[in-house]
Amino acid sequence: MPQYGEHGPHDELDPTDGYFEEELGAVLRHTGEGFAADDRRELVTGGLARGRRRLFRRRLAVTGGALALAVIGVGGVYGGSVLGGSGGGPDQVSVAGPKPGGSSSGTAEQGKGTAEIPVAELAAVLKANTPAGDWQIDNLGGTGQAVSGVYDDGKGKAAVSVGLYRAGKSAETGLDQVTCPDKAAVPYDACTSARVPGGGRLMVFQGYEYPDKRVLTKNWRAVLLTADGFIVDASEYNAPAEKGAEISRETPPFGAAQLKSLVLADGWRPLLKQLPVPVPPKGKPTAGDAAPPAEPSPAVVQATLRSLLPKGKGLKVVDKGGEQGYGYLVVDDGKGASLVGIDVQPRMNDVRDDLFGTGDVQTLPDGTVVKLDKRPGEKGGAGVVWWSADTMATDGFRVVVSSFNTAAQHEAATRAEPALTTEQLKAIALSPKWRQLTGSAR
Repeated sequence: MPQYGEHGPHDELDPTDGYFEEELGAVLRHTGEGFAADDRRELVTGGLARGRRRLFRRRLAVTGGALALAVIGVGGVYGGSVLGGSGGGPDQVSVAGPKPGGSSSGTAEQGKGTAEIPVAELAAVLKANTPAGDWQIDNLGGTGQAVSGVYDDGKGKAAVSVGLYRAGKSAETGLDQVTCPDKAAVPYDACTSARVPGGGRLMVFQGYEYPDKRVLTKNWRAVLLTADGFIVDASEYNAPAEKGAEISRETPPFGAAQLKSLVLADGWRPLLKQLPVPVPPKGKPTAGDAAPPAEPSPAVVQATLRSLLPKGKGLKVVDKGGEQGYGYLVVDDGKGASLVGIDVQPRMNDVRDDLFGTGDVQTLPDGTVVKLDKRPGEKGGAGVVWWSADTMATDGFRVVVSSFNTAAQHEAATRAEPALTTEQLKAIALSPKWRQLTGSAR
């Protein structure tokens, strides 16, 4: 089995942040950012992890609310319709296209921007590490850092893509990509995450393109995080396109073992070395460049949320989960399970008008705005309703608390109404404990 990098099995990635977000931003600029609102919602539903969430939060905050934003990631959006492409669909976006005025000799000296690896070289590694079949590779004469196309082994056409990325200098950002999602947020059939020789970590995921399963397009993927901070992300579908194509086979063509072998292939290594290294911005940092407030751990968020649950209602916590800055509890008062989630988001003033410019908004004496809302669920669960309290202080410190009448948004309702009223959600959101956790000064 290939050995990635010089690190031993217990070495940590450099805990500085930003490289992945810089690279993702450059790729988005290269491909264009013309996402419609529905496309953005699908990105959220597919599972944005915390490291990527900071990049997209300003665009996404107005489309899905706190719990939607906080869905735990499945390797990230960069391997699917945003970066990987999947061959053929009119709404697909690919980064394999040539860069205007660029060369094809991508190296680590290029600085910011996307790599310009010949797609033919990426395709050669893909073909060499998959079973024999007919391939239609997108943009074979172009350059980029991802390859996508349609594979046919005689049992039906399947979209397949592989992308190469730098995880960043943040261990948190990289580990998000190889951590199995929480089934309360993302349904799937199987997922494993484990160390591989050389100190890397590998996740193999078998799930669905749409978490609400409104179309039964299956998405299977393998994501490798190498010890020296690279990501190899392979995705496949049981249809000739990620979205908008009829299902062509019962399952994607490559099993879990084949996906694992594909991302672990030695052939990716020289291509990974061609990914550009982001260059830190020059000049003195400004006030806007200051490090964001610390995000509390999932356990701390869960414990704090639990301490703020209304007393005397007989609420029992039957499940819990979360990520940095976000947590949820599933509670039951004897009338059925109810999901309660909270997301703490400092520095959100730039979307204040989008979030609080309409609807019934209350302004408190200290300037904090509060919006209470009741609406249908958005993840496909039958009869699900979503109640929320959205709050933002004058400095942009946002706390959103949501409650559902089900244990998971994509599952059918288990009770008539959520276990907590909107006024109770408001009281939780306005608790000073959330500022204390993040160290955000008033």
